[in-house]
Amino acid sequence: MFGRTPERQEETMAHFKVQSDAMIVSPNIIPMADIMLVLLIIFMVVTPLFQPGEPVNLAEVANPVDMPDADKDDAVVVAISSDGTVFLGNKKTAVDDISSQVRDRISNRLDKTVYIKSDARTKYGDVVRLVDQVRTSGVDNVGLLTDKTQPRMPPPLV
Repeated sequence: MFGRTPERQEETMAHFKVQSDAMIVSPNIIPMADIMLVLLIIFMVVTPLFQPGEPVNLAEVANPVDMPDADKDDAVVVAISSDGTVFLGNKKTAVDDISSQVRDRISNRLDKTVYIKSDARTKYGDVVRLVDQVRTSGVDNVGLLTDKTQPRMPPPLV
């Protein structure tokens, strides 16, 4: 236009044509892998803190018996705290009601085992009374859960 010939116009337009290099597109997964590793470590640290039932400071013994079935989801675990409060799972229960509630939970089971978690500072009489109530419900076995005594390290020599 304006005195330019069509050939001259093509030359002008070709001069302003943008040339682009071929781009290589690939996702950068290294930040995602870093985040996943951090989450994995967090879950590994936090998971042991989620124990079924009421948390109590178990008595420590030198030769505990391993009871892997106590960690199952359907295990019947009764806990007694240092002040004598009784829990069936996470539910606070009166000692006198334990027998009927345990009977209801084990009635349809083949393995009629109940596990008792007692705080190390609980009065002996309270634990015996709880065991007696659990046994009257018709259980076959009563397991007393304990922790293994940690060896004491001698103080460092200076």
